Amino acid sequence: MFDIDLLLFIAIILFSTKVLAIFMKRIHLPQVVGALIAGVLLGPAVFGLIAPNEVITAIAEFGVILLLFTAGMETDFKELKHSIKSSFFISFSGVALALGGGFLVAFAFGKPSFESFFIGVVIASMSTSITVEVLQEMGKLKTRVGTSLMGASLFDDILVIVLLAVLMGMGGAGEFSVPSLLILLLKIGAFFAFAIVTGILINKLFNYMHSHLGERRRLTIFAIAYCFAMAYLAELFGLADITGAYIAGIALCSTRCVETLETKTHGLSYMFFTPIFLANIGIHTSFDGLTGSLILFTVFLIIAAVLSKLIGCGLAARLCGFTQRESLQVGTGMIARGEVSFIVAAKGIAVGYISTLIFPSIIVVVLVTVLIAPLLLKLAFGENSGKKKVIK
Repeated sequence: MFDIDLLLFIAIILFSTKVLAIFMKRIHLPQVVGALIAGVLLGPAVFGLIAPNEVITAIAEFGVILLLFTAGMETDFKELKHSIKSSFFISFSGVALALGGGFLVAFAFGKPSFESFFIGVVIASMSTSITVEVLQEMGKLKTRVGTSLMGASLFDDILVIVLLAVLMGMGGAGEFSVPSLLILLLKIGAFFAFAIVTGILINKLFNYMHSHLGERRRLTIFAIAYCFAMAYLAELFGLADITGAYIAGIALCSTRCVETLETKTHGLSYMFFTPIFLANIGIHTSFDGLTGSLILFTVFLIIAAVLSKLIGCGLAARLCGFTQRESLQVGTGMIARGEVSFIVAAKGIAVGYISTLIFPSIIVVVLVTVLIAPLLLKLAFGENSGKKKVIK
């Protein structure tokens, strides 16, 4: 039976996220921060008006898929091809330092080496969606830095998924399963091979439909259907659904109808799905179970999470020929953590590789990095840089 309370919850979420987003804009802060704070205020952490809900979470998942799909369509494909090597190096450096930083913090607090390594993997991947949201707001997604960040985020997810597969194959006893890793790598390779071939065909198909059908609504419907199909296939092949959505967007980014597709999808996402996605992060925030020692552990884990990406990715960008300012922008753009951290932590807890007491710390790390990353990113780009892209 349909729960009519959901209608009220959605109304409250949409209203509160927009009000706080406008307030953040007035005080020259990223609007995404307002939406996140709205979720925290509405959720169990503060007022408890809205509890975590499966339906709202499902809508939020649609939101992040559409957000990454739009980001893919806004990608400069030529620049992406040019920056593929630097993106991998930036991603690898950030993941390596985050992995090492998480391990050292956990090990220093008395965690076993295997669990410490697992905690390092938990904080290794960035939140693509938050960075995309801020870059879109500032009109910086199509820049050299924006394109490199999107490429690096793609490699981040792949590297963390491979690391997770290695740890799950090893188990608590530390036994490594080579066959399981090879199967995963084959599945990832097969997905990208499939994505490249179908992406070329889809690109040609949409150009053909644009020439014969014109810029009609049906093209956007077909595009969104392709986006969700690729998101489904990505999950099926062992990758995150947002990876499939982003690749679907890239396949369409050079079509003649991309501006129409981008405008209509962007409007759909920003008016409904994205605010719910951002608020849902805050709604799932809980500070229950945070003892004194766990709070100290969390503080050090936050420091490791921030510095590892800021230094690791920033230094890698500098070595790849970025300017000092651009390197700082890359480093700050990689700070936010998100859904991948929750996925890795949940899998580790489910099989008993890490303690359930760790989860509140992971929630706080994600929340803090998500809140500070937009602020730092805006400072790195300069407060008045770029034309803001906002749908009111």
